[in-house]
Amino acid sequence: MSWFSWLFTLWHPSAPSLLLVGLVGRQLGLRVGLQVVQTVTCSQWGTPSNQGLFRDGDVVIGGLFSLHYHPPAIDHDFTQLPHYKPCTGFERVPLQYIYAAVFAVEEINNSTMLLPGVKLGYHIFDSCGRPPWALQAALSLVGGDSTSCNSEGDHPVPLIIGGASSVTSQILSRILGPLSVPVISYLSSCPCLSDRRQFPNFFRTIPSDIYQARAIAQLAIRFNWTWIGAVVANNDYGHVAVKVFQEETQGKGVCLAFVETLQRENIVSDARRAAVRIQASTARVILVFSWYTDVRELFLQLAKINVTDRQFLASEAWSTSGNLLQNLVTSEVASGVLGVAIGSSPIPGFANYLRSLHPIHRPDDEFLKEFWENEFGGTESLEGVQHPFTDTSQLRVTYNVYLAVYAAAHALHSLLSCPNRDSPPGKNSSTCSSPKHIKPRELLQHLNKVNVTTPQGEMFYFQGADIPAKYDLVNWQNTPEGSLKLVLIGRVDGFDLHLNESAIQWSTGTNQVPVSVCSESCPPGTRKANRKGEPLCCFDCILCAEGEISNTTGSLHCERCPSEFWSNIEQTACVPRQLDFLSFNETLGITLTTAAVSGAAATTAVFVVFVCYRQTPMVRANNSELSFLLLVSLKLCFLCSLVFIGRPSVWSCRFQQAAFGISFVLCVSCLQVKTIVVLAAFRSARPGARALIKWFGPGQQRGSVCILTCIQVIICAIWLSLSPPVPRPDLGFQGSKITLECAMASVVGFSLVLGYIGLLACTCLLLAFLARKLPDNFNEAKLITFSMLIFCAVWVAFVPAYVSSPGKYVVAVEIFAILASSYGLLLCIFAPKCFIILLRPEKNTKKNLMAR
Repeated sequence: MSWFSWLFTLWHPSAPSLLLVGLVGRQLGLRVGLQVVQTVTCSQWGTPSNQGLFRDGDVVIGGLFSLHYHPPAIDHDFTQLPHYKPCTGFERVPLQYIYAAVFAVEEINNSTMLLPGVKLGYHIFDSCGRPPWALQAALSLVGGDSTSCNSEGDHPVPLIIGGASSVTSQILSRILGPLSVPVISYLSSCPCLSDRRQFPNFFRTIPSDIYQARAIAQLAIRFNWTWIGAVVANNDYGHVAVKVFQEETQGKGVCLAFVETLQRENIVSDARRAAVRIQASTARVILVFSWYTDVRELFLQLAKINVTDRQFLASEAWSTSGNLLQNLVTSEVASGVLGVAIGSSPIPGFANYLRSLHPIHRPDDEFLKEFWENEFGGTESLEGVQHPFTDTSQLRVTYNVYLAVYAAAHALHSLLSCPNRDSPPGKNSSTCSSPKHIKPRELLQHLNKVNVTTPQGEMFYFQGADIPAKYDLVNWQNTPEGSLKLVLIGRVDGFDLHLNESAIQWSTGTNQVPVSVCSESCPPGTRKANRKGEPLCCFDCILCAEGEISNTTGSLHCERCPSEFWSNIEQTACVPRQLDFLSFNETLGITLTTAAVSGAAATTAVFVVFVCYRQTPMVRANNSELSFLLLVSLKLCFLCSLVFIGRPSVWSCRFQQAAFGISFVLCVSCLQVKTIVVLAAFRSARPGARALIKWFGPGQQRGSVCILTCIQVIICAIWLSLSPPVPRPDLGFQGSKITLECAMASVVGFSLVLGYIGLLACTCLLLAFLARKLPDNFNEAKLITFSMLIFCAVWVAFVPAYVSSPGKYVVAVEIFAILASSYGLLLCIFAPKCFIILLRPEKNTKKNLMAR
């Protein structure tokens, strides 16, 4: 019973049968009506074309090829036989595929090692590039050629080589899957077909598109193309390729600037839209996953708007297209194309076989006859003629067809091999299969196990539905004639890419790799900052902050230098931080040194003046010894500031704070005692209080100064003996220099020193304030009041300034406070006296001083 008779028996008003019919109808694109059930006339399901290539044999394999690409529009109906019209748009490339299958069959039949004693035949149909037509042809192949429901016709084919597209192969595999009829495709590359659960009967001799998409992704990463446009076919071939490309480049800094789709039915408008998008985009590298006829229209549209500076990445569907290579109109657009191509391999003897073909020798070959009429229109011979049909220099898909036939032959050989074929009948006969009764399920099992060496010496085996992925990498290079030639520049073996970069001619016509980026890579010393709302490949370059570096191109982050290091000027490397301190050689150090020396000199000058005029009333008033001692202490205050300048050492750190604390206590003590003397002298002038002055004589005054100063000496001695300041680099301040400072090991000791000075200053200010309105014409208490106000103001402002100042400026603030307070005391107390002594000597009399 033929396939059609079997299907008719299932065609019954029961639910399961109707479901099956509906499934077939949907796959065929046919209309199924209830009137079908009422039809009782059997008829053979025909093929889309009466044309075919047939050869009988002990075992016949089926073949489906898309020889035409313009099928006629017909109305399919199960109720009557359709009137088929011939397909148009003859393609000579698929014709070479057909004769590669025929050549392989003849080669196998002439072999004594493969299928000995078994004649292999073929039934080849033209599917016209449409899945419904391919399915009808496949059903007629697996069902035999009977035209009657009850007649025994030819045996059905156990295997089909075909499916020129992934969609066609999916339909064939799903429909023929329940019958376990193997389908071996030579051109279906969709990754979905690798799923053995959905397509257990599918095999292919072309790698999955996953591998070519990954290879192109590796090229993009290798040449640092981070901004790529994509033009893809609006089907699984294009969409899956883009998805795999994005997955492979994820996290590698590669972005798609745009994705344009091409629909075969609207190819002109789609190609025009894609061309305009390519022209407007800043992407200089364009990935194209589509059929070569679509790419041809795209290149024509690009040529019209003069876009000739783009670098195209080609998929295997068009990377070796002779029509595009020889097209002079689009040669400038297509120059430099870098593509992935199906691996090529020679077929010995095939070129001579093609040249020997002639319609005279094959009168029943409708395919050859149509080719001859289209190409020659006469009786010309292919012998000695350069023709694309006979070009076997790079056999790619053609070799895939050749491999598919050999895979089928080896599976049949394994199935039909009987180790006990010479045994008496009845013994072990169940282990042998007959060529006339091959079960597709058994053939499928043997096809899964195929592992042989091809006539070219290559290992061939299936990994599930697939074969090991191998591609060629090709480059379209200019020729002197203006056309383009295909140059092999590398290969892909699985996931490994081998490329000869020096052999590539880019779209620019040079060996310089094109640049395609949304933003130029950030140089060392900067980091990437993504632009809001834009892809990751579009970014700005931000300089690293001080103390941070980036030493690689395209760095995402800046790294902070260790505490002992700082960034160089270029922000590219960490260099040791320079040791910094307030030195005598810098401007600030020179300024402070000059101010200190000037103050000491001015104090010395005042001292000399007072010595020269020591007998005058102005000098003798209010204990001249305290005035001389005050001048000495002021000079020490000026000079102690010099100890703070220069490189800190162990002894300088200890001495500077002690000198500062003791000098100022001596100075303030003198002022305090002088103020007390003024108050005592005024009080002693009152009746009954003359004895008060006895307690504040010269000896008591000197003793008071000594005692007050010794307290500070004791504080400093204890502090410096227990926890003295030590020189230490300050790593906390972030800068290119490390400040070498006298670190306060004990803040308590320093606080006591300052606190004691502050206590004396406040006491002195209070006493001076009380004595400011005494009736003498020259009241020194007023001068002391002003001087102590300045002194206290300076040191009150010193504390926050000292705490907030960075690095060596802490020392500068302390020196400034010392000098400012010292100058305040010197000017407020001694400037008025020197003015009278030197410029108004007539006022330097006791009478004038005592006047009220």
